[in-house]
Amino acid sequence: MKNLIFILITISLSLTSCGTEINPNLITKSNIGLLNDSTQVKDLKTLFAKDSIVTYTAGDEFIGNINDIHIYKKGGQKQLTLTPWQALDSTATFKTIRIIDPTFKTAKGLHANSTFKDIKNNYNVSSIDKTLRSIIVTVNDINAFFTISKDELPAQLWFSDTKIEAIQIPDHSKLSSFFMQWPEK
Repeated sequence: MKNLIFILITISLSLTSCGTEINPNLITKSNIGLLNDSTQVKDLKTLFAKDSIVTYTAGDEFIGNINDIHIYKKGGQKQLTLTPWQALDSTATFKTIRIIDPTFKTAKGLHANSTFKDIKNNYNVSSIDKTLRSIIVTVNDINAFFTISKDELPAQLWFSDTKIEAIQIPDHSKLSSFFMQWPEK
């Protein structure tokens, strides 16, 4: 009887300890594949061992600028651009991540080549802000913001001083960029 209980406990533990594998292309509120909101600059070489990591730091020791880190697939296609909270700090986490490769997707299918309709139909738009050349659509549910070129909007909205509402943005408007924004850790 003791052996049966021991065997059942062992089987139960082994079944519960088998975690689900992380989808390397899934975007969630705190993850982009294997990358998460606690990932440090020094972890990139391990996480993207099969990819190319490109940084440029010349001259930053004097001006303290934040340096973007670019991740490329082996074939040369750019996947991500990461901006750390601190320049020249291997323990810094990331402030923003620009998602360029459309293979990175949310559970609802949103990716870098999506349209405004994809955002509107799947997420709550938290805010819409204007810049000189684009609008910024923020979705707090997934810690993301998107830019859409003003060229995608009706001409009467380009120079208008009124606040742009989601209903005014055409469904077919293409995303110019897709960013995740994480808090400093």
